[in-house]
Amino acid sequence: MKIYGRAIFGGCVEGEAVVTDEPITFLGGVDPRTGIVVERGHELEGVEIKGKVLVFPKGKGSTVGTYVLYQMRKNGTAPLAMINTEVDLMVVTGAIISEIPMVILKEFPDVRTGERVIINGDEGWVEWE
Repeated sequence: MKIYGRAIFGGCVEGEAVVTDEPITFLGGVDPRTGIVVERGHELEGVEIKGKVLVFPKGKGSTVGTYVLYQMRKNGTAPLAMINTEVDLMVVTGAIISEIPMVILKEFPDVRTGERVIINGDEGWVEWE
């Protein structure tokens, strides 16, 4: 399936999806040293997002989360790409300064954790089987 959305940051990558329908906070919710979600009670608690296509509706929490994404990029623990359904300036800014391909879709994609996803941040589309 291929869905078009809004391109946020360019780049075309393919990788394994990690999917949640819960918003993610990067400040205090993700360990920037490991790329593991540490927010207690979150659906992805204990899951590594390093090198994955992270699919989630939007960010939540502090604007400092932008810099956590940047720190993750510098540490080599950032997601490979991100797909959201709502524009969140913290996540969008984090993707841009961290050079993480990102697309905003109008509806949540029917992709599951573990599936291979192609994201084209230049043209604004996402594809999976």
